[in-house]
Amino acid sequence: MTVSSSDPTPAAPGRPAPARVILVSGDGGTATVAAATALHAARRGHRTLLLAADDPHRTLDSLLGTRLSAQPVEYAPGLRVARIDEQAAFRQALGAVGDRLKPVLDLLGADPLDPEELTALPGTSRLAMLRALHTCDADLLVVLAPPPAELTAVLALPEQLERYLARLLPEQRQAARALRPLLAAVAGVPMPAEWLYEARTKAAAALAEVRAAITAPGTSVRLVVAAEAGPVDELRRIRAGLALHGLRPDSVVAHRALPAAALSSPDPWLAALAARQRGLLDDLAAELDVPLLVSTLPEVALEEVAGRLYGDGDGPAPAAPALPAVEDRLAEEGLLVWRIALPGADRADLDLVRRGDELVVGIGAYRRILALPSALRRCTVTGAALADGVLAVRFAPDPALWPRG
Repeated sequence: MTVSSSDPTPAAPGRPAPARVILVSGDGGTATVAAATALHAARRGHRTLLLAADDPHRTLDSLLGTRLSAQPVEYAPGLRVARIDEQAAFRQALGAVGDRLKPVLDLLGADPLDPEELTALPGTSRLAMLRALHTCDADLLVVLAPPPAELTAVLALPEQLERYLARLLPEQRQAARALRPLLAAVAGVPMPAEWLYEARTKAAAALAEVRAAITAPGTSVRLVVAAEAGPVDELRRIRAGLALHGLRPDSVVAHRALPAAALSSPDPWLAALAARQRGLLDDLAAELDVPLLVSTLPEVALEEVAGRLYGDGDGPAPAAPALPAVEDRLAEEGLLVWRIALPGADRADLDLVRRGDELVVGIGAYRRILALPSALRRCTVTGAALADGVLAVRFAPDPALWPRG
């Protein structure tokens, strides 16, 4: 099978997208956890692709003892490995619009760039990763993903681009395409060319496919943290940011933890360190509403890491995020309450702004614009509260807009 260098293992026509996508994101132990996860899945009989989407130092190559490229290669029975080729992805994307750009370049008297002159723009690999989520030919796709903050921003990108597209080129404007020659004659200015609307339609379809892959029941994030760091506060912010965009970790992996035997070590320093680390892990487990998986030292083969994390099972199942829901309390209090699950969110980081038919929700560095349900668009905001990881925004019917009786 011939595979495009910029799109690892594209799905054959009619083949469904991967049944499961695991985005492994975190600290320096992420490559080990991603590789162990993929190998374990393959040993369990799943056709698996391990894709390096964020590995600038080729840590995964060193772990596997092979140099990864965009062309998938078989590493073990049922497991193929590949990496995003940022340069090839950029050339392919630019080539898709090259014919459209040529008339503009000719008009400006500019010579087109040769393929060897093209250098990938920042973010190209992230867009290629998003495309791989719904085009790869595998039962399970394990992605060595960017760090959590960047990953959240990347996964939120399709929704943001859809919003911009809808504002700049609304769907309803396409209905006037047949009138463009007349409008151009009346207005005395050229109207947008046909290819612009065609490009808009294709872009909208592509964004819809990517969003469907991100929000699919089988897509989840597996967070990796250093066992000795005790990152409870950081994890809260990460979980809140993911939840804001409709995502939820299926588990958290504590990497490089000291073994239980260290608690009874004759070395008082090692025993104290092990006791402190155990306390941090207990606090972390109490904080989470998803499984905490622990990989202990010493460093061993990937098969043993997988066994320590997942045992004889498939590992954590995808965690379905709680969708925003409207609670009807009109009869009791004359209110409608919009509940949005934001586990880990801190009230001090919360920022809310009502803008027309939308609610802008900010949590620290994360921000999302949510379209209000139709009933709430005819209401005014009377208050909000954040408790037990749930944001409750209270709405009162606007008498000028609400049906009488």
